[in-house]
Parts: sequence; C-alpha cells; structure tokens
Amino acid sequence: MTQILQKRPPALTLRAGAIARQLIEKEGLQASHVDIIPGAAGGPKGIGIQGLDQAIFGDFLSRSPRQRTVIGSSIGAWRFASIVAWGAKVGTERLADLYTNLHFHKKMSRVDVAETCKNMLTDLIGGQQEQLIHHPELHLTVLSVKARHLFESDKALPLLTSVAGIIGTNALGRKHSRHFMQRVISQPASGLQFQVHDDFTTHYQTLNSNNAMDWLMASASIPGVMTAVRNIQDAPQGSYRDGGLIDYHLDLPFNSQGIVLYPHFTDCITAGWFDKMFKNRKANPENQARTLLLSPSAAYLQSLPLERLPDRKDFTLKSLDQQQRIKMWNQCVAESQRLGDEFLEMVEKQNFSQMLQPL
Repeated sequence: MTQILQKRPPALTLRAGAIARQLIEKEGLQASHVDIIPGAAGGPKGIGIQGLDQAIFGDFLSRSPRQRTVIGSSIGAWRFASIVAWGAKVGTERLADLYTNLHFHKKMSRVDVAETCKNMLTDLIGGQQEQLIHHPELHLTVLSVKARHLFESDKALPLLTSVAGIIGTNALGRKHSRHFMQRVISQPASGLQFQVHDDFTTHYQTLNSNNAMDWLMASASIPGVMTAVRNIQDAPQGSYRDGGLIDYHLDLPFNSQGIVLYPHFTDCITAGWFDKMFKNRKANPENQARTLLLSPSAAYLQSLPLERLPDRKDFTLKSLDQQQRIKMWNQCVAESQRLGDEFLEMVEKQNFSQMLQPL
C-alpha cells in the first residue's frame, strides 16, 4: 500500500512592504540588497527564532559582505550585540543558554532583577566591547529611552503615576507620550549613522567600549521590573529605560536603499509597548515600504510545547517549574532550526513571491 505523505505546513509567514515586494518579484531576495536588520523588544521570544537568526547572519548575509545597520531595542539589541561579538552561531547559542538558565521569582526586588540581568549581559558579551564598536560589517545601533519628570524615579508612587500618565496620553495619540520620555539612539561614531525624524525628541549618543554595556542594559530596563540605568559615561545625567517603550517593534523611517530584512516573533508591527492596547494602530506603510518581515507561522507556533514562543511570564507560571520551563524553552530553540532551514530553502529556490503577503 502506498503511503500518502502529508506536506508539513510552512513554518514561516512572509509579509512585505510595497517596494520590497516589487524588488523581490523582479530580482528575488539578494543578500546584496539588505542594508538594515531591525530587532524588536519582546524578552525571551528573541531566543525562539534562533534558527532564523543563524540562517540570516551565518549564511545568507555572508554571501554578500557589506556594511549593514543592525538596530534593536531590549532583547533585539542584545541579540544583535551577541551576534556582533561572537558571530551568528556562537552568539545566538550563548544568548539562548544564558537566558534559559536565568532564575526569577515573584519576590525579587527591582534591584535584584536588574543585577541578575546585568550579570547575564556581562556573561553574554564577555569582554568583547571593542568588537561591538569596530565590527567591519555590522553597525550596532541601540535604542533606549530617556525618562522625563516623574518617570525618572524608581520609587513606586512616581513610577505608577508616570505609567498612568503615559497610558492616558498615549490613548489620545502615540506622540503625546513624548511628555514622559524621549528616544535615545546609541551607535558607534564611525560608519553608517541611523537617524530618525518623527514626533519624539531623539538624542544621539556615541556608543563606545566604555559605555556599550550601560546602553545595552538601559535598552532592556523595564520600568517597574528593573531599576533605571544612570550615570552612563559620556551621556547627559538622567534615567534611561527600556527602548521598547517607544520603539517596541521599530516602526521607524528606515531610509533603506534596498531591503529591510526583519526577523520577527510575530507577523505584525506594533510601534510602542503601550500601543499594544490599541489593535487598530498599524505600522506606517511608508516606514515599512522596503521591509520583508519573516515570522513564525501560526501552524509552526501550534507545534511548539507551549503552542507559542518562550515568554517572560513563564518564569513565574504556577503550572511550570524551573526544570519544566528550561526543557520547553530548549525544545523551542531547537525547533527554530526549521525556521532557518525553510528560509535558506526559499533563498535557493527564490520562490518568495509565492509566499508574500501584504505588510
């Protein structure tokens, strides 16, 4: 009896902006086209697409070496920093191993959580700060936020008041949360310079070997969970916080001359963390015109142990002890090789146009 083999559903969802779609349909996806790679905030979801990162940075982009901007907030910045420091395979594996083996509990103070994450970052970069600044191809750009007024404080009442204020003003319009926070873009002085012109005041800081760790730490410092980062060398005094507050999924005017290749955890782009509350807020089509968004498909996610990517809430789920969480996260990371394999197969076949959906 002949056995009928069922074809496994695609592991990847592909969405493209208008210009990206035209270019890919005309010339295919070429590594030489890619000049910007964004990385979103989203905690441990970042390690859930390890296989895709390895395929992109370890194989695909190496086919056409050139200067490229890698820009991220929070885990996006840490993903790219580890890749810049160690290379695609070692860098992604180092991040996944360190993150998976962290231990948090509900009674930890903000200081304790910050210290735990700082130790992880120290282990992650491992003295490779010079490589972060002087990488010949990847221009590391780190997004963080400079807090304003009451939002500078880590004390409970001012912090809660500030967050309530941000939620209220953001409900009126995303731009109004600029009264509580300003964007900070930190990047090496040499090489490509990423700039943004929008409704938020943006400060530009020079990323160097003496302050790179502080800027990476600031980029991931979630208010209410971790303390703000202060006293950053060569930066104005102030309290610096998680870049995802303004740039959660990086809906930015990328000013790409080719393709913005975006390995992401989800198939949509939400501008700021507080914009998650408003399902009708979509990415700006002009900002994403040259973006090719690669994300795990719904079928792929359903095949995972938790039917989703790793999440920060897993650390404190009553139904999941530490040993179970580590096992499931490791399974998710291992399974992500499917994402990378499928992407590289598409590169070889150049059948992207058959898969593209509007972004």
